[in-house]
Amino acid sequence: MGGKLCGSFRRVAKSLNKMEMKVNGAISKSRIGKFFKLEARKSSFTKEFRAGTATFLTMAYIITVNASILSDSGGTCTVRDCTFPRNQTSVSPDCMFKQNEGYENCVTKMKSDFIVGTALASMIGSFAMGLLANLPLGLAPGMGPNAYLAYNLVGFHGSGNMSYQTVMAIFFVEGCAFFAIAVFGLRGRIARFIPQPVRLACAAGIGLFIAFVGLQAHQGVGLVGADTSTLVTLTACSSTNPVTGECTGGKMHSPTFWLSSVGFIIMCYGLMKEIKGSMIYGILFVTLISWIRNTAVTIFPNTPAGNSSYEYFKKVVDFHKIESTAGVLSFSHFNNGEVWVALLTLLYIDVLATTGTLYTMAEIGGFVNEEGEFEGEYVAYMVDAGSTIVASTLGVSPVATFVESSAGIREGGKTGITAIVVGFYFLLSLFFTPLIASVPPWAIGPSLVMVGVLMMKVVKDIDWENVKHAVPAFVTMVLMPLTYSIANGIIGGIGVYIALSLYDSMECWAKWLMKMRKMVVKEQNQVSATADQSIEVV
Repeated sequence: MGGKLCGSFRRVAKSLNKMEMKVNGAISKSRIGKFFKLEARKSSFTKEFRAGTATFLTMAYIITVNASILSDSGGTCTVRDCTFPRNQTSVSPDCMFKQNEGYENCVTKMKSDFIVGTALASMIGSFAMGLLANLPLGLAPGMGPNAYLAYNLVGFHGSGNMSYQTVMAIFFVEGCAFFAIAVFGLRGRIARFIPQPVRLACAAGIGLFIAFVGLQAHQGVGLVGADTSTLVTLTACSSTNPVTGECTGGKMHSPTFWLSSVGFIIMCYGLMKEIKGSMIYGILFVTLISWIRNTAVTIFPNTPAGNSSYEYFKKVVDFHKIESTAGVLSFSHFNNGEVWVALLTLLYIDVLATTGTLYTMAEIGGFVNEEGEFEGEYVAYMVDAGSTIVASTLGVSPVATFVESSAGIREGGKTGITAIVVGFYFLLSLFFTPLIASVPPWAIGPSLVMVGVLMMKVVKDIDWENVKHAVPAFVTMVLMPLTYSIANGIIGGIGVYIALSLYDSMECWAKWLMKMRKMVVKEQNQVSATADQSIEVV
């Protein structure tokens, strides 16, 4: 019986393989196959499809993570969205930082806008990369600029120095500038202005910053909280002060923290075994359990807000139309110096991150030639910049090439079909907004910490034996999470590097001056000797 069953499986597998070969052969010889150079790059349609699926599984977390981080800024929500108490005709600005039903409802709607905006920007960017550059790279709003927006520029629930509308205008101008840089081929020259140790430390510093966000309560697992004497401390409390975030009881007794810890372990095990989509599996595990009502970890508590969220969640399939974030660019505050500092910071981050990621992915895929160039490089930079422009008009953070594209490349992806498959999956996600919007923060937190872990890889490339490199790199990495500012880290690292370089510069100038002095003295001696000889002859 067992032998017959095995024989049946073999026959089915053999027939499927024959069918796959026929499909691949037909597509490879078609106009589509020739356009994407399937035969030239020794690939096939089914291989590209599997590669696109693997890439999407590893980067799909960005839909919920990006929306959750951006919603922390409050978006376009203001004091006017707060619910008025019955005995008052107005509310104070601090209603945005306390539990307020009106403001929370506005932020919830804003999160749905961000989900749709993220999916749309990712879909457009991935389609463009596949069709125009013919590279197997997935694009989506990157980690780093979103945190810079939510916690530095706009600030948590609008507590920063800029409005959400102004930041979207900054993203738009930055995208246009990056597009011009890509068109005129200035990318490499600008990238060289940043010292190498600072460039390498930027990725690690942003990783630490993102991990720190994921460890906090409002956007993560809740392990780290506020403390009046030490600023931060260990929390994971069963109850906290809603205003200050300080622990009021039950330290390390938070059910959601322990559930998110299990999700983090699942991600770790998956990555250890090189299972594609490990981060998604961890998020799904925590999310599915959190969807069960009447439990200690549910995201749908028996409150008016919880009931409203649950009713929306039950729709399952629903296309959400962007209501508040599309086209909200404001250029009225561009006379402020802080705006230009933010613009330059984002431009540097975008240029450096895109340069590094694209070259890394190209090297993994074996696309780089002996001259250090690869096919589609010029168009790829323009696609990345153009996608950032589109993203800003949709109300989300800049788009970048994802390092998770390496998962698809390892699966055999070599053409733009892989990127198009990724874009198709993002298109499907647009119709499941109710489910995506119901992912709890304690499901997102572990993925943020894991992203931080993966971004720390670059520290091995820093020359720690060289103090001139080690100190600026360390300052860059430390300042980003401790000052809650990516810009502070970059500026601090560059400043320290310049200060440490002054000695070498002064030494070079001193040697040059000494050399010039010797030459002048030598020439004077020669002139004097010639004059003496002339006198003697006379």
